[in-house]
Amino acid sequence: MPSSLVTTTGSRARRSLYLTFDDGPHSEHTAPLLDLLASHGAKASFFLIGRQIEANPELARRIAGEGHTLGNHSFTHPHFDQLSLSAQLDEVDRTDALLSGIDGHKRHSFRPPRGVMPPRMLANFLRRRRRTTYWSYDSLDYTRRPAAELVEIIRRHPVQPGDILLMHDDSTLSLEMLAVLIPEWKAQGFSLEALPAEA
Repeated sequence: MPSSLVTTTGSRARRSLYLTFDDGPHSEHTAPLLDLLASHGAKASFFLIGRQIEANPELARRIAGEGHTLGNHSFTHPHFDQLSLSAQLDEVDRTDALLSGIDGHKRHSFRPPRGVMPPRMLANFLRRRRRTTYWSYDSLDYTRRPAAELVEIIRRHPVQPGDILLMHDDSTLSLEMLAVLIPEWKAQGFSLEALPAEA
């Protein structure tokens, strides 16, 4: 697949890490996470759900206003392999319209819920030159294990320059993990950057 259209890592030329957060914006958990990122001068990318944008528009605007990249994570977070192609594309287009009203970009990189991209949808995206963003490092925060346990797993399997980290802002876990990990990563010489936005 064309690397420019299906992204799994960022640039490995520098000691950069790319934090990405799925499933927000969340009324309780997104704001404290933004506060933490700001306190460390860290940028990230947020793959937002359309119905969550409608429920929390000010948070979505805050994410963009603080220099983070907005991505598309569908409108309702469905099982895409159970939808028709037209329904799949409607999920993406409805969310793009909401995101465009916030950051002015016509299109946004898409991350499919659960990482499931049905073949016909992928072919459609490639034909229209739409970008899909996956990840190279899974934080496992969705397993709901204790934050300390997840931090130890990450320490045993260290991140590498250019890694795109999969995380979520629908619980306290990412906040608890990153409060420990960001200072460690910065001490190791890593910078935390947002993925580039769609043109």
